[in-house]
Amino acid sequence: MIFPADYKGVGMTRTDPAERIGGPVYFTTEYLIYEHGDCYTIYKVNSEGEGLLKKLVSLELVAGGEQVAKFEEKLDSHDRTRLIESAISLCNGTVNTVVFEGMDRHTTFVKDPSLHEVMEIEIIDIIPPEPPWLAFAIERLVKSGILGELNVMFTQKLIDLRQFEGEKIVFPCHASELNGKYLDTDVDIEDNSELVGCDISKQIFELRFPELTYKHINMCPLKAELYKPIRPFITRCCQSKKSGMVNIDGIDGAVVHWGASEYDIVDAIRMLVKVMQGNMQDNNNNRAR
Repeated sequence: MIFPADYKGVGMTRTDPAERIGGPVYFTTEYLIYEHGDCYTIYKVNSEGEGLLKKLVSLELVAGGEQVAKFEEKLDSHDRTRLIESAISLCNGTVNTVVFEGMDRHTTFVKDPSLHEVMEIEIIDIIPPEPPWLAFAIERLVKSGILGELNVMFTQKLIDLRQFEGEKIVFPCHASELNGKYLDTDVDIEDNSELVGCDISKQIFELRFPELTYKHINMCPLKAELYKPIRPFITRCCQSKKSGMVNIDGIDGAVVHWGASEYDIVDAIRMLVKVMQGNMQDNNNNRAR
């Protein structure tokens, strides 16, 4: 796949670039898109010199003619995952390169689009209530485009606590509206009940009902009792001291506080992506040896 890292490296021209060899080209230009009528030809630029304008030395054909199509809708040029997905939708065997015009009229392209380089992050969250805050917030952030430059996509693993509903089941909070008793509101908790909650819930239960015998199902995603992550993940925990990077059975993840703001979530995802990129680089270096 060829996908320029930044659209500032992509120039547009309505003059045949071959006629400009030996002439000036802007110093950031790595690729030139030659627009002629309804057609596009894309070249890789080789230049030399210093300063704002360099000398155009030679051109390498990237794609042209029927190989190139333009995506009609203007998209966020920073949203790399969406651009790749959109390019894939137009590639049909003949077309292998798609030109995009951004909302700010800047132009970029994707050749041989593939999701292979897009990193997948799993959102591990708990329901009800629905939608769960972390999954809902990340969906909003994806739509806003603030995560677009990170080359990531998200899948969801939602742990449904309704599977544990019952008369002698105790849940942490009445906000879930689950069928059972609630640790934060009910006082008539029975002996030999079953607590579905985290470590903090366990501590509160024992402080409130020290005389009762009970069983404990730990629903905290960090305990991996109800679900073990299968890929890099982001989840949340009610203990703020556990926020940050974690590793569960060799899988890297990011943890935010239960009530984390969207700013906190963005920071956590960026930290996780940095770790994932480092791991990818290490793997590539090991394969090269």
